[in-house]
Amino acid sequence: MEHQTGVAKDVLTGLPGYEAFLHQFEERTVNAGKDSGPVSMALLDIDRFARLNEAYGPSVGDSVLKLLAGFLAECFSDTGAVFRYGGDAFAVLFEADKEEAFLLTERARGDFGGEHEVDADAGGVTLSVTVTAGVAAYPDDGAQAQEIARKANEALYRAKVSGPNKVCLAREEKMVTKTTHYAQGQLHGLSRLAKREGVGEAELLREALDDLLRKFNA
Repeated sequence: MEHQTGVAKDVLTGLPGYEAFLHQFEERTVNAGKDSGPVSMALLDIDRFARLNEAYGPSVGDSVLKLLAGFLAECFSDTGAVFRYGGDAFAVLFEADKEEAFLLTERARGDFGGEHEVDADAGGVTLSVTVTAGVAAYPDDGAQAQEIARKANEALYRAKVSGPNKVCLAREEKMVTKTTHYAQGQLHGLSRLAKREGVGEAELLREALDDLLRKFNA
């Protein structure tokens, strides 16, 4: 990342990064209902990107990322703010309700999907590239930015499972119990942190898992 005018920029795409996304999203949710209207987000990523990287190499993968970044920035120049979320995922913030955000994202998905010529080490290569997306909104899908982002990611995952190259809306998440074991020191530290921050321990653990999944684009 590089910093420019106080905003962290992704070196490869030139877009603001995840921290800028989270900061702006949190600001918008605070202001929603006061000085501004509804707030929605879309989370998009490239279909079969790992396979593309393996087949053509990381330089082609980087070219596809830059191609999508440029397309999204132009596509949403008047309707949304675009961020490099992490890996091959991009986020878009809208001052629009969830239905409008869905329609805007669906239009972008359709316009982008298809054959693209991108730069490669040995020249140019033509690839078929599509994207899948999940859409969520405040306050329908959560009260905090990270919670809404998690719902968008869940919708994205659901779209991938049912067949890529589509957009899905967030819905109520099914909470699943998963038993595990922690060191006593970890549990004491978690308890102290929860008390200090004034939030539940489970919420902190979900937030940490969200960060881990975003880091590895899972």
